[in-house]
Amino acid sequence: MRRLVWALFLPLNALQALATILWGAFWISVALAARLVARSRAPALWLARRVWAPGQIWIGLARWRVAGREHLVADRAYLVVANHQSWIDIPCLFVAVPGALHFLAKQELARVPFLGWYIEAMGMVFVDRRDHRRATKSVDRARELLAGGARLASFPEGTRAAPDLLGAFRSGGFGAAIDAQVEVLPVAIRGAGRVLPRRGFAVRPGTIDIAFGAPISTVGLAHGDRAALARRAERAVANLLGIDRPSLSGRPGAGRSRSGAGGA
Repeated sequence: MRRLVWALFLPLNALQALATILWGAFWISVALAARLVARSRAPALWLARRVWAPGQIWIGLARWRVAGREHLVADRAYLVVANHQSWIDIPCLFVAVPGALHFLAKQELARVPFLGWYIEAMGMVFVDRRDHRRATKSVDRARELLAGGARLASFPEGTRAAPDLLGAFRSGGFGAAIDAQVEVLPVAIRGAGRVLPRRGFAVRPGTIDIAFGAPISTVGLAHGDRAALARRAERAVANLLGIDRPSLSGRPGAGRSRSGAGGA
């Protein structure tokens, strides 16, 4: 019976995959055109939040709920750090975080048609952890964005985790938050890994909950405190997810697979 049910869903999943690709290619093209015409990134970032992201979630037959927005102060820069279970986490953050949102993205995405062009055109930050010099430049670019008032999102686990698991947070991006003296905003995304699992494209209807925690201050911290700050943010996200500390993986890479967005 289970095989029969999945067989019935295969055509739907194929249509969803095609719709996701076409929706993304179309709206990224529109955003790039808007960027050229307006000579500003604002219209393209607005399209991502108001049109592209809700559409992607809708294609996934999912709904979203947001809690804790009272923790955000209007027009304040944040390093937004979230757990990462699914590709659909990215549109979820776009719809949940008020205002324009930038991302730290894996260097591999620079080679992806449309998406790589969009990330570069929007002034977002590519991270190449295999090259120390380029990684340092990425942190510098992240610091500039934050210091300029941007909200910058990162998945500090570096790649996707299985549902109900949380990997250790990498510390690089937290150095940018300290240097720019902006708060770190912990975010927990629950349900995305079940709506769109990290392996394959077997979309399942469901609800995705996005919860904001209390911001973590960087006042008085030095660049060398970035690892301790990463641990604080990791604990905050774990608490939002309802995960006890002993259940954390405790090391990068445990129980995870590659993903489209990355952390530093």
